[in-house]
Amino acid sequence: MDMEQVKLRVENLTKYYGKTLGVKNLSLDVNKGEIFGFIGPNGAGKSTTIRCIMNLINKTEGKVYIDGELFTKDKTEIFRKIGYLPSEIQLYDDLTVREMIDYSASFYKNIDTEYVNSIIERLELDTSKKLEDLSLGNRKKLGIVLSLMHSPELIIMDEATSGLDPLMQEAFYEILLEERAKGKTIFFSSHNLPEVRRLCHRIGIIKEGQLITIDTVDNLTRSNILIVTLACDNNQVAEKLGARVISRGEGLIKFIYDGSTDVLISALQGLKVSRLLIEEPSLEEIFMHYYQ
Repeated sequence: MDMEQVKLRVENLTKYYGKTLGVKNLSLDVNKGEIFGFIGPNGAGKSTTIRCIMNLINKTEGKVYIDGELFTKDKTEIFRKIGYLPSEIQLYDDLTVREMIDYSASFYKNIDTEYVNSIIERLELDTSKKLEDLSLGNRKKLGIVLSLMHSPELIIMDEATSGLDPLMQEAFYEILLEERAKGKTIFFSSHNLPEVRRLCHRIGIIKEGQLITIDTVDNLTRSNILIVTLACDNNQVAEKLGARVISRGEGLIKFIYDGSTDVLISALQGLKVSRLLIEEPSLEEIFMHYYQ
């Protein structure tokens, strides 16, 4: 891919904690102006990948580039381009929210205070509270403000909505979509599939420290994977097809099938089929397929 279109490039990222694998040979590009979803369940390697990208932990192998420039710990100018929201936010608990915001603002030039205050207002964040008194949701709101306050070109967020109530999630989604409309690039880690489907154009799925696929949401949901719901006289048909069973009950079996339609039809010939429904999968069902 033309490097001019790439905001973030990760090449062959590997991280071991002693003999324990965190991430292995992970490579991906995030294009300028897109929201890239990075999805997987807890423990899949999402946070390890992000901490390596941010140079918060040492890589075993691999390189990270921002705007084509190698990103290392000493590249302070690159750090200023990035807004980072970690999954767990560490703060100075003896400060108030306003004091923390002002302290963070002192590290940057030309902070747009009107913009910062608008985010605070939209997230309904009480700036008079002490940080030690903040709930998980309010700590997350403050983290969002701190990650966006300097209008970064690249926004990296790790499980951004954990702790936010549904109304605040909606406000947050609107803010992110507005940032993308301004041309910002967003790397968005999540295990929440509905929000990924709503926000992201492309997604990468990570499993046990390895990236197993990258594609657009549209392409993934138009893949060859099918969801088959079937009632017949052979309750082992899914196993014979090598399909993953989603559910059984009341004479019905529902399974994920990734193969030739001709093979599926041939497998059903000669059976007494009383019900057959073949559907395109949701993103959640595709995710299940990759995690079988």
